[in-house]
Amino acid sequence: MQKNPIYIFLFLLLLIGKMTSVASVEASDLFEMDIREVEEEVIWGLDFLGTQDEILFTTRSGDIYLYSISENKKTKIKHDLKIKVNGQGGLLDLLVDGDDILLTYSLGLNRGEITTALYKGKLNRKENKLVGQDLFVAKTSSSTGYHFGSRVIVYDDSYLMSVGERGVREEAQSLKNHHGKIIRITKEGKPHPANPFKDAPFIYSYGHRNPQGLALDLNNKTIFSTEFGPQGGDELNIIQKGKNYGWPSITYGREYYGPKIGPTHKKGMEQPLHYWVPSISPSGLMIYKGDHFPAWKGDLFLANLSSRHLRRVTLNKDRSKVIDEKEYLKEQKERLRVIKESPQGHIVIGTDSGKIIILSLKKSKNTKSSKSSKDS
Repeated sequence: MQKNPIYIFLFLLLLIGKMTSVASVEASDLFEMDIREVEEEVIWGLDFLGTQDEILFTTRSGDIYLYSISENKKTKIKHDLKIKVNGQGGLLDLLVDGDDILLTYSLGLNRGEITTALYKGKLNRKENKLVGQDLFVAKTSSSTGYHFGSRVIVYDDSYLMSVGERGVREEAQSLKNHHGKIIRITKEGKPHPANPFKDAPFIYSYGHRNPQGLALDLNNKTIFSTEFGPQGGDELNIIQKGKNYGWPSITYGREYYGPKIGPTHKKGMEQPLHYWVPSISPSGLMIYKGDHFPAWKGDLFLANLSSRHLRRVTLNKDRSKVIDEKEYLKEQKERLRVIKESPQGHIVIGTDSGKIIILSLKKSKNTKSSKSSKDS
């Protein structure tokens, strides 16, 4: 039977509409954009050091810097971390928790194996030196340079830390190790007493692939995570204690060489809140809490690598469904690695090319009300 060309045309229009349903907005229409070229390599983690002006940031190759925004000056911080730089591994996330500095990094073990570790120290400003020790070392067994995770956030009286499955995908389903897990530990490095598994005392959730985004919604204590799928199937998850998030038993992604990995649903395994096919490669995750962009309070911001854009995700009132997505900074063509909110509510991004990008609200007559900044 011959197909009617009108129906074919309408089908193609519908397909194109689905492919372009996420709006891309020019940053210059919304933001004042301050771009600082502070390094020549990957800025993996960053956080503010208690003021509006000073940023601590890490480079994947193993350096820590203190950067003054007002002086446009960086100072190298000495440390004693034994970092094994290999592939995706190196010095990773950074979190300032009061007087404590938390760092995640890839640690070399015996027989050439590498794992993800969490370090806690204090900054000696007189000597520009970080002094501390490892708080937690993940129990993983792999010599690959893949899938270390890793982000760390404060959660009540404890820390949550994500660990990738280190390229040994089947171990993400095992409770005998820390491949593909989210860990909850006390601030002293002990298993948190509220953790769900008696025989796996550090594990909070499991079945993860490579979670590089963690953020806490302070209004209702909801934990959000983003993680890389394989070819397609990047996920936004709500993390709940004791839950299995399915990798590699279920996924919306495929093998890099084409075939399906498995089904998308199985009993006892959690579905993502949202997923992306094709991949966007979400790394850093932030939930906006400030007043500088009042219309965006509560929205999620994803710093993306391969798709080279900043994505704003809006949820419905009960935080159970994605209702809108917008893309920014595509014109910069940068791999965006980490995102944080500054003390004054600006959006601060670290890139794989060594830039720090500071976004503030564009000063114009059209940005006087919170309603006007809710772009559409």
